[in-house]
Amino acid sequence: MDAADLAPSVWMKQGLLVLSRNHQLRDVLEKAPVSRSVVRRFVAGDSTEQAVEVARELDGTGRWATIDFLGEDTVDPAQATYTRDAYVTLLSALSEAGLTEGGGVEVSLKLSALGQALGADGEQIALENARAICQVAANVGTTVTLDMEDHTTTDSTLGILRELRQDWPWVGAVLQSYLYRTEQDCRDLAHEGSRVRLCKGTYKEPESVAYQDKSEVDKSYVRCLKILMAGDGYPMVASHDPRLVEIAGVLAASNGRAADSFEYQMLLGIRPDEQRRLAAQGEQVRVYVPYGDEWYGYLMRRMAERPSNLRFFLRALATKG
Repeated sequence: MDAADLAPSVWMKQGLLVLSRNHQLRDVLEKAPVSRSVVRRFVAGDSTEQAVEVARELDGTGRWATIDFLGEDTVDPAQATYTRDAYVTLLSALSEAGLTEGGGVEVSLKLSALGQALGADGEQIALENARAICQVAANVGTTVTLDMEDHTTTDSTLGILRELRQDWPWVGAVLQSYLYRTEQDCRDLAHEGSRVRLCKGTYKEPESVAYQDKSEVDKSYVRCLKILMAGDGYPMVASHDPRLVEIAGVLAASNGRAADSFEYQMLLGIRPDEQRRLAAQGEQVRVYVPYGDEWYGYLMRRMAERPSNLRFFLRALATKG
């Protein structure tokens, strides 16, 4: 295949991934008043204080939050420790703000940011760092969810999940519907007390392990959702797709689920009106809130992952302009 055969969406994705490493463009976005205000729709900011403030604003509109301190693929033990400490500081600040009681505001962890890739000892380092965060979360009355990354880390992440759940059964898991294995993982995790966030998946995965066609990913999502809704666990429906949100509601009703037995999850800045609509209907809605110095790469990768996210961003820029 030559360059002329590539679809425009592929070119767009490749271009955005290149831009994710462009520090000059980051400087422009940080300094331009219009773009800076738009970025803040999608990323809480650099600081703990900004993350807490966004969580407080969401709480005021009946929405919960799960907060992610941005960073991944740590290859420096000191950085892994820094990330652990950032979460400890965040949880303490959220508790002081009265936002953690009952799990209204929790945190999401990427194990690769906590040392998972640090050689032979990486898994144990990540586990111990996650343990420290879980203990603080338990102390302040909230929960933790382990983000899922590319397929090479799935077994390791689920293994760490099992270890953590021995002490904290409420630790949440994330499963990705584009992986062939996920239906079985859903069956394994659809038990009482098990919190499972189901998303489509955002990493570029080979055909040997993942569906490549969007329609197949969506079909897998529905099959997985059926398993989770019929199970005894607590499904967390992570999707902005109106069809899948509607299907989730139908499946919850057909399985006799009460509104407090599952929740919807969406990204900060994406379909906020729909988030508020669901919350106003009495549904439980949690917003994924990223913050930290690594916001620029996160934002560009989100734009690259789905054209719809880019449209939200460009529309927001046009409106502000």
